[in-house]
Amino acid sequence: MRQQSVEQGFRPPQQARSRESLQKVLAAAEHVLADGGIEEFTVAAVAERAGMSVGAIYRRFSGKDQLLHAVKDQLLGQLETAVGEALRSPAPGLDGVVGAFAHALARTFTRHDRIFPELLDGQRAEGRDRGLQALAAIQDAFVEAVQPCREEVRRPDRARAVRMAARTMIGSCVHRAATCRFWSDGLSWTRWATETTEMTLAYLGAPEDAEGERAVVRGSAKKT
Repeated sequence: MRQQSVEQGFRPPQQARSRESLQKVLAAAEHVLADGGIEEFTVAAVAERAGMSVGAIYRRFSGKDQLLHAVKDQLLGQLETAVGEALRSPAPGLDGVVGAFAHALARTFTRHDRIFPELLDGQRAEGRDRGLQALAAIQDAFVEAVQPCREEVRRPDRARAVRMAARTMIGSCVHRAATCRFWSDGLSWTRWATETTEMTLAYLGAPEDAEGERAVVRGSAKKT
């Protein structure tokens, strides 16, 4: 667990047995969220799923909100780890970095596709702060990974374009997770990653003229 967990009053376990018990609780919490949503997410429901007493959970968490925060913290940590690992050894070139980033996002959301929407719907101020911290971390990881192949970016302000690309990819991923139950795009997460990679590469590879307009767009307008 991260420092945020301590700030929320959560007491991170020190013993191996306690850490195993914690993972059992968090896994049970994920199942409750996936099966019943935020409306049915209670300490009692998690305790029953975990095969533990309610008191055992309250000895570690102050209540439902803190438990929910711990679940979100763990999943966001997994997202940060997955992106970091994918960007440590991507395929060569800008397309390799962008593809690795998009598919790392997709893989994490695929594993927890029924959990993230509930966490996004049920977040409070402290949950938003943790979420923004994770999004900033993976954006920075993407920017750093692009540096060796930044010459392939054809936008006049490369740094701004790379950050714009990262934010757009992340935003698309989060929006898709939040709305997938109500507004399906008919794509698998893998296909979403592939399509998003292609769109991002098209943007980063499209030059602008001196007035800030895409040359390809102006050329099309002249033809019409």
